[in-house]
Amino acid sequence: MSHEAGAVEGGNKKVALLIGVLALFLAFSEQGGNEAQTNSLAYNVEASNLWAFFQAKTIRGTVVRTAGEQLDLNLQAMTDPAQKAAAEKRLESWKQTVARWESEPDTGEGRKELAARAKSAEDKRDYQGRKHDHYEVSSAALQLAIVIASSSIITGIGGLVWLAAGLGVLGVAFMAIAAFAPMAVHLF
Repeated sequence: MSHEAGAVEGGNKKVALLIGVLALFLAFSEQGGNEAQTNSLAYNVEASNLWAFFQAKTIRGTVVRTAGEQLDLNLQAMTDPAQKAAAEKRLESWKQTVARWESEPDTGEGRKELAARAKSAEDKRDYQGRKHDHYEVSSAALQLAIVIASSSIITGIGGLVWLAAGLGVLGVAFMAIAAFAPMAVHLF
């Protein structure tokens, strides 16, 4: 075996090791991206459900408020004191119900609390979406790095190894951004 053949074989082992390391980081990036995407979808469903509940409370409140306004108009025409007292009691009950639907801190199911919870779920969804975007860029860079490193073995062009290593560093950097500071960098 010549010295030149041994050098090529030793270089190929280093490139193979680089490919293995890149593949390891790619696996982490793909797993992080899948988790972030799943979380983003879950928070999106949560936000949608909360906004639907908010809308239902709004509709119910509007219906009861409208019925109360109609009952209030009918009160002037009532002459029977017992009937008038019952209508006033009903009207007061409806007003309390509408007020409770506006804000229910005990249950977290008033319109005010539902809107805050929905906005919080949207913020979590957006955060996870950003993580997913960064993991996607990371995975793309790592996949390209693996292909280019593999090409360097076939072609024997040493510069491709450096390009692959650079893309690998870029991929790992985006993976770190996704994991630790996804809101710091805006891609799209």
